Amino acid sequence: MQVGIDSFAAFDDAGLQIGSSERLRRLVEQIEYADHIGLDIFGVGEHHRREFLDSAPAVVLAAAAARTKHIRLTSAVTVLSASDPVRVFQEYATLDLLSQGRAEMVVGRGSSIEAFPLFGFRLEDYDSLFAEKLDLLLKIRDNEHVHWSGKYRPRLSGQGVYPRPLQNPFPIWIGVGGTPESFIRAGSLGLPLMVAIIGGETYRFRPLIDLYREAGRKAGHSTDQLKVGVHSLGYVAESTQKAVDDFFPGYAHTMTEIGRERGWPKMTRASFDAQRGSQGALLVGDPDEVVEKIIRHSKDLGGISRITFMMNPASLPHSKLMRATELIGTRVAPVLHEVNENYMEVA
Repeated sequence: MQVGIDSFAAFDDAGLQIGSSERLRRLVEQIEYADHIGLDIFGVGEHHRREFLDSAPAVVLAAAAARTKHIRLTSAVTVLSASDPVRVFQEYATLDLLSQGRAEMVVGRGSSIEAFPLFGFRLEDYDSLFAEKLDLLLKIRDNEHVHWSGKYRPRLSGQGVYPRPLQNPFPIWIGVGGTPESFIRAGSLGLPLMVAIIGGETYRFRPLIDLYREAGRKAGHSTDQLKVGVHSLGYVAESTQKAVDDFFPGYAHTMTEIGRERGWPKMTRASFDAQRGSQGALLVGDPDEVVEKIIRHSKDLGGISRITFMMNPASLPHSKLMRATELIGTRVAPVLHEVNENYMEVA
């Protein structure tokens, strides 16, 4: 199982006013450290709002590519519905060349809506935009010269798209939330799946993942193609009590603020404790507890090949993010690297 971290380049702490330049410098430092201690993957999201600095993830990842040697670098996710697939492909192909074949892309429709009016798209076209642009992106990946026409972008009549990436085919994952059609689409296309499970009980996603695998089999794709990864909110500290004490205050504040926008109830300690329980989605605890929970979730979901931790909602200071990165890299990842192969043989 690959183990990694995702970041939205959020500011470290609600009460700690650091500059944007310093925050990005610290993020690149974190990615460099994740590479040094052996983590497999680091992802940077895409948002277009004041509290995040990830509106141009390929640029951040390119800075990290120059300072890393082994870790894979990915978007988490690219909001493809509001992007030009030609330009997105060019950016990540360039990143792939800079990183000597370590780039990936997770594409999705996005859970926030700011990008749509910003770039002149209608929110009503949310799904059709994504479907059309994904079709074009895959054609660009598979063909140097592209013949394509659609509704939302001028046609291509054989133009070449450059540069070409080092990897062939270039890895493109589909990022999904909880919409069955999204799981089926990813399976039908034979693309690896990255599931954002940020709340509820993780095992409840099994029917959706089964839809993905069944759609993939029906479309003739091999089991090896149908990889499943999970993006989870999580944090690791030396003890479970310390992890809870560190994570809960900022997490409760962030989720309550998001809840005001989306009509969710206020985040309470009782709700947090339920989410942190054996079946809940939160991966918050000491290394051993978190490892056990990830293994349990993998079995519940029929086997997963990747897990990534999202720590930003807790608004943690940089020192705690770095310590958590160290524990994930030295105490969590080595165990999961060992157990996955044995588990998958009997899954």
